[in-house]
Amino acid sequence: MNSKLSARIWASILSLFLWGIVGITTTVGFAPTALALEYNKEILVEADFSGRDLTDSSFTKANLRQSNFSHANLHGVSFFAANLESANLEGSDLRSATLDSARLVRANLTNALLEGAFAANARFDGAIIDGADFTDTLLRSDEQKKLCKLAKGTNPITGRDTRDTLFCP
Repeated sequence: MNSKLSARIWASILSLFLWGIVGITTTVGFAPTALALEYNKEILVEADFSGRDLTDSSFTKANLRQSNFSHANLHGVSFFAANLESANLEGSDLRSATLDSARLVRANLTNALLEGAFAANARFDGAIIDGADFTDTLLRSDEQKKLCKLAKGTNPITGRDTRDTLFCP
């Protein structure tokens, strides 16, 4: 009976070891998946998140004034009611992001992808939106009109004109 129990234990250990090897070899050559992080209500003034993969992370009600998110993957990120005043979001991927009630005053959104973002009640006063893609972004009509006064350029990733993505007249 001891030899059967010992054989089962060793078989279990070997099985776990082999599953570990299979898991390691199947991820070789692929970038590791980002873990969603929570920065809710954090004070992150002048923080540097440039180039980071922050997919599905949450910055709800965070103070991100003058923070750097340039060329970051912010796909699905929640910036609900966040202060992004003077933040650098140049070339960032904000597809499907939640920007509702966010403050993007004087933010740099040059060449940013905002496709499918939810930006109702977001404020963009003085934002730089050259080459930004707002395709299917939910905006208040008054903010959309303000953005149309600033809109110019073509997004280098999608090839869409900023004015067209905002339905500017």
